[in-house]
Amino acid sequence: MLGPKQEAQAALFYEFSLEDHVPRDHLLRLIDRFVDLSTIRVHLADFYSHTGRPSIDPELLIRMLLVGYCFGIRSERRLCEEVHLNLAYRWFCRLDLND
Repeated sequence: MLGPKQEAQAALFYEFSLEDHVPRDHLLRLIDRFVDLSTIRVHLADFYSHTGRPSIDPELLIRMLLVGYCFGIRSERRLCEEVHLNLAYRWFCRLDLND
């Protein structure tokens, strides 16, 4: 007997941690141990305008460029797509699943 078609229902809440889904020996975890970009905003603040649209966070930009260099992604558009899709890249760039 053919059962009723199962409809996928979106969950209201998710328990998902990027930290748990990036392998401990991943290249980006090894790089992350030595890369400290916490003060980059202070050093680059003078180069950003206070008017107009908000710019991309400099820490995010540098982290994305590091991903591109390490994994041979030469196109910035392709890099944005890869960071959107790959959980390890998102983890390294400090992006949540909603970002």
